[in-house]
Amino acid sequence: MQPPCAHEDTGLQLQALLEGQNYGAAAGDGTRCPAVPAPRNSPAVRDCLAVAVLCFGNLINFMDWFIVPGILLDIQKYFGLSDGKTGLLQTVFTLCYMLAAPIFGYLGDRYNRKVILGAGILFWSGVTLGSSFITESYYRIFVLSRGLVGIGTASYSTIAPTIIADLFEEGKRTTVLSIFYIFIPVGRIQRRTARHRALSISGTRRGADETPGVPRTAKTTWCQDVGSLAKNCSFVWSSLGLTAMAFVTGALGMWVPLFLYRAQLVQGIVPPCLQESCNSSNSLIFGGITVGTGIVGVVAGAEAARRLRKMYNKADPLICATSMFSSALCLYTALMVAQTSILSTFIFIAFGELFLSVNWAVVTDILLYVVTPRRQSTAIALQILLSHLLGDAGSPYLIGAISNALQARGAPSFQSSFRSIQSSFAICAFVGAFGGAFFLLTSLYIEGDRREAERP
Repeated sequence: MQPPCAHEDTGLQLQALLEGQNYGAAAGDGTRCPAVPAPRNSPAVRDCLAVAVLCFGNLINFMDWFIVPGILLDIQKYFGLSDGKTGLLQTVFTLCYMLAAPIFGYLGDRYNRKVILGAGILFWSGVTLGSSFITESYYRIFVLSRGLVGIGTASYSTIAPTIIADLFEEGKRTTVLSIFYIFIPVGRIQRRTARHRALSISGTRRGADETPGVPRTAKTTWCQDVGSLAKNCSFVWSSLGLTAMAFVTGALGMWVPLFLYRAQLVQGIVPPCLQESCNSSNSLIFGGITVGTGIVGVVAGAEAARRLRKMYNKADPLICATSMFSSALCLYTALMVAQTSILSTFIFIAFGELFLSVNWAVVTDILLYVVTPRRQSTAIALQILLSHLLGDAGSPYLIGAISNALQARGAPSFQSSFRSIQSSFAICAFVGAFGGAFFLLTSLYIEGDRREAERP
């Protein structure tokens, strides 16, 4: 006769893996089971391997996303671009990304997600490799390649979080999502050479196409799904809050190194860039700040949400609101002190990014528990569309265009070029404050929408 622990639920194994405990709880009849490592092919191990692969994919995803901002000075010099045309590169990428997202959301709720995910990754990897050979006389082709990379990237950002939602219950899902989103800031550390990247997803429990007890085959039309989501106030307001986050994040990632360089020119810390390659330490320092604050912020946000929601059902949107208001204040202060103290500017930018990063995992978790599982891919796709359409699709170009317009008012000088980008950057602080207000509105509806999503 088999011991009582032979048929113990594998869910306990997964819990033990995530919590770092020995799997050897007492069996139902009081017999204590020995701590035995989970088999290599157990569901718990497969789930953890799937998360590891998805996290690596998210790292590569955001490396592609921020490769242009990481070498912005060199790109401007190589193609001979103005601020406006430079910002257009990231805008084209984001436009294609957000327009492709609803298509992948529709497909993800109806067809095999692994196939969609793998095809998108292979597509963006091939285009990225090809774009590294474009010469300075083919700027338009380079713009086109960035748009194509955005289409491939959309498949990953839309599908990957829903696979995590399939694999983990709510208690563990926040932790796993925080690990997943840590790789957003890590992916923003860039080197100049683009590399070929390929990845495939395999071996997830239930094929990652079904949630326990909830069939993944959609029985409603796309228009019906969109109409239902539009009535979900928590989804709408939290998506607008994420839009404000995306606006600020996109502008910071694109323009902060150049803003710091111009501030240093005004202070006489660095000489003007006249050589062929405009390498600057600002991109590296800003990248390091982004990685450090991103990791700390994502982990802190997930942990705060996990603890506080036990005491207060509205904790998640209030955490997001507080962090957005704090980030806006820090970023505005950073702009004001840039002309007199570069060190202070770095410090306040670091705090601004820290508070922004608090929200990444929390906002996604809000979506996953206020939207029924049958519509989660569509909801994530619509959130991507909205947040990028009104957020970082336009913010890099908008900041550059306003900077150009302000520079045109006076004679060219280091002072005028700094003042122009400083003034245009101030928009980010006000948008961040609006984001905080949107999350406050989310808190008014989140309890009712959550109960509605849990109804069978």
